[in-house]
Amino acid sequence: MAKIDTTKLGEYIREQRSSAHISLRQLAKSADISNPYLSQVERGLRKPSAEILARIASGLTISAETLYVRAGLLEERSGDQSVMDAIAEDDTLTERQRKALLEIYAAFQTENSAQQQLAEDNHEEELT
Repeated sequence: MAKIDTTKLGEYIREQRSSAHISLRQLAKSADISNPYLSQVERGLRKPSAEILARIASGLTISAETLYVRAGLLEERSGDQSVMDAIAEDDTLTERQRKALLEIYAAFQTENSAQQQLAEDNHEEELT
């Protein structure tokens, strides 16, 4: 497993909280963690567990996968990061709509990857 860059992770959480117009206190309450602990996570002083990241993601109404990738707990899915960033930063969408679009985009990526792998497997079988 990759080493977690707590500083970058904390900055990302703070940016997401700020763009969602949620106070530290509000996010701590919705994530069921203490204000001081969340503050330490945002400042890169604490390395949160996957469970805590999932609760923070829920409080921010973003996918837990996004935070797991940022924390280095999961590898980033293939795809165009600029598309995912554009969706995440589009102020004309609600948080629920952003999350839904990101999940749909990820599902399309997974489906296309599976189809590509199947085509490659079939091609290899034809060669043998």
